Amino acid sequence: MAEGFLTTHVLDTARGIPAQGVKITLYRISGMSHRKIAEAVTNADGRTDAPILPKGTFRPGTYELVFHAGDYLRASGQAGDGVLFLDEVPIRFGMAEDTHYHVPLLLSPFGYSTYRGS
Repeated sequence: MAEGFLTTHVLDTARGIPAQGVKITLYRISGMSHRKIAEAVTNADGRTDAPILPKGTFRPGTYELVFHAGDYLRASGQAGDGVLFLDEVPIRFGMAEDTHYHVPLLLSPFGYSTYRGS
């Protein structure tokens, strides 16, 4: 059985708090194909309640997390109704080892960063 899994969280760096209520979609990428395999919403800690890709479902390959940041930025009063600088933030990455991967998003209305966490 696969022991690898994927977790994520979102921090609102402009306000210095976890970003609650951010919808996140996970896709598996194969060539030109994007297959949606999971969807979650961040809780009060800016984390998903469970791994977005739990043990037993892990497969090595290329994945993409899409953070629906625009909805969060509008709901938190950091963006108006017009065109947003950041709306959906896609992060494409590879997972080759059967282990824990953690891919967070550090978000503000005009920038973001990510890294492979632990």
